[in-house]
Amino acid sequence: MARIAGVNISVNKHIVMGLQDIHGIGPTRAKNICNTVKLEPSKKIKDLTEAELESVRSEVLKYTIEGDLRREISMNIKRKMDLGCNVGIRHRRGLPVRGQRTRTNARTRKGKPKPVRG
Repeated sequence: MARIAGVNISVNKHIVMGLQDIHGIGPTRAKNICNTVKLEPSKKIKDLTEAELESVRSEVLKYTIEGDLRREISMNIKRKMDLGCNVGIRHRRGLPVRGQRTRTNARTRKGKPKPVRG
């Protein structure tokens, strides 16, 4: 297991796929990291030298990732809820935020259907 940014990454994965295990790094950012460090994206993590791993670690630390990113996202949601804007109200009520319909679907956000009392 290689440890990058506090996340254990399997040594059998390619660098690009392994970097995507880190919260906040997707396919594009993983490829950019490989390009700046001048590594082949298809190279496996077990084939990296310690110096290459260290350069990948230093490049990853330039981005907002893992705990800091999660904290930033939750603070943004809390800020919108405190403001009382439409997005904040939708978060508070547990409804879809981005304009999706709620008459049907939306079960993921709304939870189990409640029985109708008549």
